[in-house]
Amino acid sequence: MTEEIIIAGFGGQGVLSMGKILAYSGIMQNQEVSWMPSYGPEMRGGTANVTVILSDERISSPILNQFDTAIILNQQSMDKFEKTVKPGGTLLYDPNGITKHPSRTDIQIYKITAAEAAAQMGSAKTFNMIVLGAFLKLKPLVKMENVEKGLAKSLPARHHKLIPMNMEAITKGAEIVEKV
Repeated sequence: MTEEIIIAGFGGQGVLSMGKILAYSGIMQNQEVSWMPSYGPEMRGGTANVTVILSDERISSPILNQFDTAIILNQQSMDKFEKTVKPGGTLLYDPNGITKHPSRTDIQIYKITAAEAAAQMGSAKTFNMIVLGAFLKLKPLVKMENVEKGLAKSLPARHHKLIPMNMEAITKGAEIVEKV
């Protein structure tokens, strides 16, 4: 099993940390992992993306042109990465701020209203974990106990008190993801 994933959106949406948590979760599960971030110099508000590869075999290169899954969180990323999903692959997106919705018919398309759900939960910072929960519902590549360990590994110790809220957000995302 090898899953090649691109997560893309604005800086500040938790794109890189979502990828890092997913990568740490894979490490906790003894998988081979690659985590390769890419962002502009402007950081918050600029575009950011991260490539994550989870595999049972050695990973030959972290550089990819096509992905099994694209998680898209803004229009610029939709314009850039929708076409990079392999035929038969998966595209997961938050429709908030998307003006041109995905139109491919050779991939599975799902939406997650994560921005809305984060607002309902009372914490915008749970946005990325809601999206991660939706992804893990569609592709349960890592066990939830390993996701919790991945959170503990990636969050500074002073923020470990937020792990239960993050796990709740992951559960929420799994509940509200919809096929388009």
